[in-house]
Amino acid sequence: MIADRPSQDAAGAAPDVNNLDILSSGVRWRYQKTGSGPTLLLVHGLLGYSFSWRNCLPAVAQHFTVYAVDLPGTGYSERPRHLDCCLRTSAERLLRFMDDVGIATCDLLGTSHGGALAITAAALAPARFGRLVLVAPANPWSPRGKFLSVLLTSWPVQPMFLAAFPHLSFVHEHYFRRLYGDPRRISPGTFEGYRAALEQERTFDYALNIMRTWNPDMQSVKESLPKIADIPTLLIWGDRDTAVSPASMKPLQQSLHNCRVLVMPGIGHLPYEEAPEEFVRAVAQFLNIQAN
Repeated sequence: MIADRPSQDAAGAAPDVNNLDILSSGVRWRYQKTGSGPTLLLVHGLLGYSFSWRNCLPAVAQHFTVYAVDLPGTGYSERPRHLDCCLRTSAERLLRFMDDVGIATCDLLGTSHGGALAITAAALAPARFGRLVLVAPANPWSPRGKFLSVLLTSWPVQPMFLAAFPHLSFVHEHYFRRLYGDPRRISPGTFEGYRAALEQERTFDYALNIMRTWNPDMQSVKESLPKIADIPTLLIWGDRDTAVSPASMKPLQQSLHNCRVLVMPGIGHLPYEEAPEEFVRAVAQFLNIQAN
């Protein structure tokens, strides 16, 4: 392991956010650290990275010591060839990252595919996580990923995807707009920030590696839920989410014994981007109430 060291490129971070590198599981991780108080670990979604939290990170840091990772294969972390991206292996890497940066226990917030990863990590080590916040987590009751995983990893779609999609910035922008309930809420610099990471080598290889194990991974999420059922959990969903079906929230909620739900009207798949003040208020209230 290499001790934390400040990195040189800030990836759009605010001045009070430390951008750090660490070697964990044989892979160089980029992560951000800021704030003070109880520890909160943030896990981004598919093709996101720590940049995803920029609109809410300063406010969250007023309540917590925040770690925001770039998972291996994304953002400004290392992109090893043939990276095993199944949920269990990714969760084991996340737990080792926690060991290496000195996080014994924390609260865990994961969004989209990162929400499924948070569920898996908590199931592997439930004693390490006091509370969970799951933002539209990928789950077995949402159908969209089931279809896309088969399509994108099929022949001849897979080689066409890898050859063309990384270079089609207008397609990236169109897809991203669809993740918002109201695209007018997209803040300046958003496309540029995400594009900078998407242009890194092997970003889309990482996405396909996730797609290859998507359906068995969603089954493993279902099997993990009884192991985390007693962890206090907040589910957050936008009612205009087109990526992970809001209808899948109900069976997920029913699988958890200590679960609160927040549905944000008019919001899409990225509430921390689209309505950061309301998002931070809800997260801070839930975590602080549960702590008392």
